[in-house]
Amino acid sequence: MTEATDPLSPGLYIVATPIGNLGDITVRASETLARCDGIACEDTRVTQKLIRHLGISKPLWRYDDHSAPNDRARLVASMRDRAVALVSDAGMPLVSDPGYRLVNDAKEARVPITVLPGANAPLTALALSGLPNDRFMFAGFLPPKEKARRELLEELGAVRTTLIFFETAPRLVKSLSAIASLFPNREVAVARELTKLYEECRTGSAAELAQYYTDHPPKGEIVLLIGPPIEQSMDAVDVDAMLRDLLQTEKASKAVAQVAKATGQDRKALYARAMELKGQ
Repeated sequence: MTEATDPLSPGLYIVATPIGNLGDITVRASETLARCDGIACEDTRVTQKLIRHLGISKPLWRYDDHSAPNDRARLVASMRDRAVALVSDAGMPLVSDPGYRLVNDAKEARVPITVLPGANAPLTALALSGLPNDRFMFAGFLPPKEKARRELLEELGAVRTTLIFFETAPRLVKSLSAIASLFPNREVAVARELTKLYEECRTGSAAELAQYYTDHPPKGEIVLLIGPPIEQSMDAVDVDAMLRDLLQTEKASKAVAQVAKATGQDRKALYARAMELKGQ
């Protein structure tokens, strides 16, 4: 039987770390970090806290998106005779985190790769939100600029699935406002500080949540979720009210596009109704 202190075979070990609560580290991850020869990490200060909590002392090598290609090449070369663990500051490495190039270079070099699953913020938020989870799409961080953010939301809004994004606290209200203008009747969830002392998950319309977080500026790590388009008949949705509201500020084509994405209704029928409303 292999002891936890025995050295690991050379290669790359992709290790998931807790997203908040340090108690969520797995036994296998703890043993791997204890047995590896060194740990590649985003921020050595963050990883130092984790290994200190585990009672481990290991060399820490900084590896992030700013690492030079030569640094990556040396790290991959070291995996031929050393066991190197790759961790992110929180959660699963490579999920909106550095490591993509490192893993691909290791694959090309035929370095053995082992993945150790664990905590994951998007899936934790999805489970907590109560939004439909039979189909979902994780799309990383929303763009910081308004035009790019709106274009991405318009592109993904037609997909009949729950959408999951990372968002920063300073940009949350702007993103919620953009979602409110595009998808006014979809259910939205904001999951914040997952697994930590002040964990919360609020659901409602994007407009309601935008108002709440305007009045209560958020802090911490945030996962933003948008429910799928609501499939209802024309009679079940107050489409006229939505069209009238949007036609006050938008061209008919844009208003129709937004209502179509929010309700799943036919664009031609919506456009005809928009023309009727404009003529009234």
